[in-house]
Amino acid sequence: MSKHKIGSREEWLTARMELLEAEKELTRRSDELAKQRQALPWVKVDKDYEFDTDHGRASLKDLFNGRSQLIVYHFMFGPDFKAGCPSCSSIADGFNGIFVHLENHDVAFSAVSRAPLAKLQAYKNRMEWKFPWASSSHSDFNTDFSVAFSEAEQRHGGITYNYRSETAFEWRPGKEGGGAAVEEQFANMCGTDVPTFHRDRPGMSAFALEDGIVYHTYSTYSRGVDGLWNMYQWLDRAPLGRNETGLWFRRHDEYEACSKLK
Repeated sequence: MSKHKIGSREEWLTARMELLEAEKELTRRSDELAKQRQALPWVKVDKDYEFDTDHGRASLKDLFNGRSQLIVYHFMFGPDFKAGCPSCSSIADGFNGIFVHLENHDVAFSAVSRAPLAKLQAYKNRMEWKFPWASSSHSDFNTDFSVAFSEAEQRHGGITYNYRSETAFEWRPGKEGGGAAVEEQFANMCGTDVPTFHRDRPGMSAFALEDGIVYHTYSTYSRGVDGLWNMYQWLDRAPLGRNETGLWFRRHDEYEACSKLK
């Protein structure tokens, strides 16, 4: 039997109207934050970055593909990974449906990862994705935009991620169900170890192209990409919310295999 509060339709409607006012306030605040993002100063990108794409070697300017704006999703797929990050993969499941709309609204879109292009293409084919995905394996793009770090930075506390400095990385295996255990699961699902997994991070960055000059306009990391994670937007409206214990989700082609093991 449910332990949740049970009430009448009238009680539900009273509580729902109170919640509606809070939701409206959140929407208004979200609109204000969007304006603050758009008001950030633009920073000229002086470095020449090169990417491997399905259409050959490309510059950052080439990724705009004729548009004046570019959104990049920093997908966690390091050069030593055997598969893409499961979290990034679940976020990317929503890209197929949105990138065509962005492209028809003067906004180019591309995922970017450090893994070689051949690895990205094989994984993209496995996942049945169609959105553009470029490899930055020949450039400092991921490093410069704070989503990739060296082992030396990791060991000596030289990492700044999500605009905060991190202490030196120290890994201690955790108990089943704890945060450390989940980290191990994520690393295992990518075919690597925890320290290597942590040297790539998720995020998104936005760029503008004006008068032939590329400008960096915005970046967000960690839970800053929560709003792009379609799955959680739906769960937040489900009766039990996210209701998470441990690592519950898988890549979309792994659920059947997991269910057969139960």
